[in-house]
Amino acid sequence: MPSPNHRTLNRALWTSQILTALLFLLAGSMKFILPAEKMQQGPIILPMAFIHFIGTCEGLGALGLLLPGIFRVHTWLTPLAAAGLTIIMIGATAITVPAIGVPAAILPAVLGLLTAWISYSRTVVEPIADAPKRPTLLHRQIKGLR
Repeated sequence: MPSPNHRTLNRALWTSQILTALLFLLAGSMKFILPAEKMQQGPIILPMAFIHFIGTCEGLGALGLLLPGIFRVHTWLTPLAAAGLTIIMIGATAITVPAIGVPAAILPAVLGLLTAWISYSRTVVEPIADAPKRPTLLHRQIKGLR
């Protein structure tokens, strides 16, 4: 039976994973919904292909934060998705500071720290276990032959 500290940490991790995934799903989808003119305003203009690539990565990263743990399949993908989102947030912070200023870079920096914490915690502190393997019908038949 897990201790109360592990249960609290697991709940905190799941809460942060859900909220972060929703935020990245929203941000990733906006990169496809908004017109190109809106996306390319500002001091730094990025190519639309790159913006769409980042949006795709954000959407896939958001799914990677949730789906492996929900279905208990390939749960090693959750910390990998969080690490990928951390890299995206490092890039977003690095672009935002010289272009707009430090106050605008606080949100991507905090999101980067949050995804780094999720990645570390789901790897070392409180990993999600894969579902136990159930023997298939063929496996039971072979075992019965012995």
